[in-house]
Amino acid sequence: MTARAIMFQGTGSDVGKSLLVAGLARAYTKRGLKVRPFKPQNMSNNAAVAFDGGEIGRAQALQARAAGVQPSVHMNPILLKPQSQVGSQVVVQGKVYATAKAAEYMMMKQKLLPHVLDSYERLKADADLVLVEGAGSASEINLRRYDIANMGFARAANVPVVVVGDIDRGGVIASLVGTKAVLDPDDAATVVGFIINKFRGDPSLFIPGKEAIVQATGWPALGFVPYFSEARNLPAEDALALDHAPVRRPGAKLKIAVLILPQIANFDDLDPLEVEPHVGLVRVHPGTAIPGDTDLVILPGSKTTIAGLNALRAAGFDIDIAAHVRRGGTVIGLCGGYQMLGRTVADPHGVEGPAGTAQGLGLLDVETVLTSEKTLTHANGTTSDGMPFSGYEMHMGATQGPDCARPFATIDGAPEGAVSANGRVIGTYVHGLFADDRQRSAWLQRLGAGPTNVAYEELVESTLDRLAKHLTTFVDLDRLLSLAR
Repeated sequence: MTARAIMFQGTGSDVGKSLLVAGLARAYTKRGLKVRPFKPQNMSNNAAVAFDGGEIGRAQALQARAAGVQPSVHMNPILLKPQSQVGSQVVVQGKVYATAKAAEYMMMKQKLLPHVLDSYERLKADADLVLVEGAGSASEINLRRYDIANMGFARAANVPVVVVGDIDRGGVIASLVGTKAVLDPDDAATVVGFIINKFRGDPSLFIPGKEAIVQATGWPALGFVPYFSEARNLPAEDALALDHAPVRRPGAKLKIAVLILPQIANFDDLDPLEVEPHVGLVRVHPGTAIPGDTDLVILPGSKTTIAGLNALRAAGFDIDIAAHVRRGGTVIGLCGGYQMLGRTVADPHGVEGPAGTAQGLGLLDVETVLTSEKTLTHANGTTSDGMPFSGYEMHMGATQGPDCARPFATIDGAPEGAVSANGRVIGTYVHGLFADDRQRSAWLQRLGAGPTNVAYEELVESTLDRLAKHLTTFVDLDRLLSLAR
């Protein structure tokens, strides 16, 4: 049987394409189909380590999980990891390929299309159904000439398209009708229908609006999906999620402050903490101060450590962190955050930008040298208190110094990370630490919030099941499958 495929493009970013693909992957998998997710090009600093050794967008890793398969680099052959406002690291089929500014990358795209199509064909060879996710907006006609993420891919691979609109942000009629209006007629001909996502309220009130879209576009309506509030239990990929209001827990026993800096990376490290009922997770953006009653400060990963340090100091967070430590508070730095906690970060080869050395926060007696070689590996080990964990490493650079004599963990018999002499400042390259119930529970107990009663991995699985049921109710899965080719 030849695999069928269908693609979901959005009227804009954050319309819920990733979530729809994850839910549909689980729904069709439950029907007995071999489903594979695919995103030709992704832009995100929230990445996952694939089973075949490279890195892909976090959303495709979640979608693979929903389909019951291991994540592969071929599920996201082009990953752009922003390093500045105008430049990104280009990862091709899991490996670093180049660093390019926006205009340079535009000229590079057609050279990358064969890699995209190669990965797509590899997935098709082992699938009944490939669910393809577009990127950004289908109506970005200014980027169409060299496009490999939306209509460029759909036309090259002969994949039908469903356009997804987000009614929660308003203007969904104009966004869908406008998309049809600006698309090239041959591109518009690939569209087989539309889905309206994130609806709140009485759906009967929107029937005239839906009919207006059908009349203006000629596209059939394939689904009208109510807002799925449990999406907060699933790892988010887009940094836009960091701007959403956090869950407020006035009676929380533990307050954790997370610094939100430019080029923040792997911020799904925070998701397991956000679902803990006794934890108040505060996202601290530049322009605000770290609350004085914070118990734990987390410096998350960063795609650009030195630029992150500069932004941290510009926001005055270095003063807040020093005061927090003086009050007896705890600080943990994850990956790039670990590097920031040391005395210096050296970039002799200009990996992140101009070559040079930056002064760190000096809270750990370690020094980091950035290297062009990237560490990408799954990590299983034991922390210094004897608690096991499972996670992964994804970083560039090596860190050494006296505080490494007090390692945070042991992985395959080798020491990892560093702890300050007073035990209150901790650095580690391990991501995914808090997703491990054993490790998260140990942290909560150590900080006075008691053991966890949340089985995080089970929560993710049950949420995917409920998402699949949700979509089965509100999307015509049989018709959608018949439209795939």
